[in-house]
This record gives sequence, C-alpha cells and structure tokens, in this order.
Amino acid sequence: MRTEVLTGDGRRLAVEIAGDPRGFPVFLLHGTPGSRIGPAPRPMLLYHQRVRLITYDRPGYGSSDRLPGRAVAHVAQDVAAITQALGVERFAVVGRSGGGPHALACAALLPGRVTRVAVLVSLAPRDADGLDWFAGMAASNVHEYVQALAGPDQLAASLRRRSVEIREDPRRLLAQLRWELTESDLRVIADAGIRDMLVRSYAEALSVSADGWVDDALSFCAPWGFSLDDISVPVLLWHGEQDVFAPASHTRWLAQHIRGRTVVLHPRAAHFAALRVLPEIVTWLSGGHSRLEPDPA
Repeated sequence: MRTEVLTGDGRRLAVEIAGDPRGFPVFLLHGTPGSRIGPAPRPMLLYHQRVRLITYDRPGYGSSDRLPGRAVAHVAQDVAAITQALGVERFAVVGRSGGGPHALACAALLPGRVTRVAVLVSLAPRDADGLDWFAGMAASNVHEYVQALAGPDQLAASLRRRSVEIREDPRRLLAQLRWELTESDLRVIADAGIRDMLVRSYAEALSVSADGWVDDALSFCAPWGFSLDDISVPVLLWHGEQDVFAPASHTRWLAQHIRGRTVVLHPRAAHFAALRVLPEIVTWLSGGHSRLEPDPA
C-alpha cells in the first residue's frame, strides 16, 4: 500500500507499507541510489513474521520532495513524521548500504522509540579516526565521494548525467557496476527476482531527478549530525568481507565505537549478499531468534 505523508515543513514523503497491517512496525531504509520499492522480504513472509514493513523514499528520491543540504541526522525527523501519521509508537529499523548511516541516526536520535537497529554493509563516518576510508573501495565509489568532497556542483553534474541514462534504461546501473562486482555479488544478481527488484528500485529512485543521490553522497561526506555514543539500543552490524562498495573495514570501525552491538562478518559474501539475509534480519528486529551467528569483531 502506498501513502503520502506531509512533514512539519510541508514536504511530501512517499511511503510504502507491506506485510501484516497489525504487525510489529519495522522501517527498511533503502540504499544509494534507491527507493521505497527496493528489495524487501516477500509480503507472505512478513505476514508469517507478523511484521508491518514501512519503507519510504528519502528526500529527493522518487516521489519525495527534496531537502537541499540535508544531513544524515535529518532522517530521524522524517521517520518521526511518518510514525505520527501512521500512529506508530515503537518500532525497529534496518538500513542497507546508504540506509545504514540513516538507521544509526534513528538509533541515536529517537531513544525510547526505536527497539532494535540492524545496519547492513554500511559506510562509517568520513571523519572516522584511524580508518583509511577509501581503502578497498571500488573506483566508481571513490570517484563519486571524491567529487562530493570537492563540492556539490561537479558531483551534481556527473550524477545527473548518469541518472538520465539510467532513467532511459534502469538496467544500465547494474551493467555499469558489473565489472566491479565480486563473484559473490554476481551470484546474487543472477537471481532474476532480485535483479528485477533492484532495477525497479533504481527506476523509481531516479524517475524525477538525481537530487536524492546527490544529497546522499554529500551527506555521507559531511558530519552526520549525531554521536554514536548516544546509541543505547541493541545494534546488529552485518557485512560481507568481500564488499568493495562499502568495505568491511567500515563496519569493523563502527563495531569499535558502538556499545551493545552484535557483529556478523561473512567471509565469502560481498555487498549485495545483504539482500539475502534481510528475512533473518527482520526476524531479529521483531524480537525473534535469528540463525545469524555473530563473529568476534
């Protein structure tokens, strides 16, 4: 079910709800670029888990209005607006890839409301002390974030050109990335169902503009606007060791700076393998027993 929520400052947010309408609310925060209709557990599985899955387009993506200059921390205000509109008090959050920093923001800034948080294949803050932020990162992402650090104009011009091409053929983004994909990622996107979900998500994300993509990249390279020290809820960090889009060293750094976290590092997985563990992650978020086994960090 699709709905629209108005924020306090008058912006529109496009929201999608799936699963059990009376189930436990779980927010799924999409990747970069991405949208509310990105990869998610099947509706029947969500019904079985008694989960109400809530997704939305971050500002500037899909049908959500842009918020220029947004920091990662601003997600908490938008999530709060959605929960108010839906009558939700307590909820869990999972963020994958570009959604990971935003999930951490919810954990830090919505205390007493967020029950658990899962963060899959996330970046660490750009100013992370002691982390070689670009080490092991694919050339395409290095190029994107170097442009973001140089300022918004060059980045915006580049991503807008790419978004026009992807809007014409949404399969183009996966094709552009294919030469950088590991064997693990190639196996994941060989699944026609997963590949179709990704293509639909990219098409929706960039259907109006590249603004959300631009603003995500800029926000990751700027101060996030909250402290990891403020996180007091259980956090599950998951990462594939072979990831080249958000290297696993970023999750190792996060693990050293978040109290009460559980860490799962999969030695044979990479970036898109996070899609396959989402059902188990949702089980954990809703208070069930997951088969995921933590590795020492």
